[in-house]
Amino acid sequence: MTPTMLRTLGLLVLTASVAQAQVPAPEAQIAGAVQAAPADQRATATVVGFDAQGKHTTLRKGTGLLVCLADDPAVDGFNVACYHQDLEPFMARGRALAAQGTKGRGAEDIRWKEIASGTLPMAKEPRLLTIVTGSAFDAAAGTVTDSYTRWVIYTPNATAESTGLPTTPAPGAPWLMFPGTPGAHIMISPARPK
Repeated sequence: MTPTMLRTLGLLVLTASVAQAQVPAPEAQIAGAVQAAPADQRATATVVGFDAQGKHTTLRKGTGLLVCLADDPAVDGFNVACYHQDLEPFMARGRALAAQGTKGRGAEDIRWKEIASGTLPMAKEPRLLTIVTGSAFDAAAGTVTDSYTRWVIYTPNATAESTGLPTTPAPGAPWLMFPGTPGAHIMISPARPK
């Protein structure tokens, strides 16, 4: 089997597994997605979730600055994110590449080249992404079980020299990931509660 055939087969399996997973109602997806937004911005956030076939779709077009991603029903646990709307082209391109089977550093390299060439917009100033994970979400109660929040501040082309941050992780401390690239970002991952 050729690499293209294997990639296509992988996408078909992924699409089938998402479609077979129980996709929550849009209201439940929205309630979960906005858990990563500040309380005063939840009602105005745009929310991207999943349709009945497991494909990304805009569930709610907001009027605020944030875009929130709903939890993927095909993946165990709970994982949602909200980010500044200026990051949406970058994030949407990442979702498109993942749907094509390109993930990880390969997808990053493609997006960075596209930013450098001017074909993919990317904010030049810092922009925040907030991620909330947990073992489950109760949509009726609006609560995340085992909730954990971490933050990512995209600072394109930032370096250790320009920020004073280390480039290797340390428990609970901020650090700079992918320094010197268009995807450079500050990771802030507090210690998990015991």
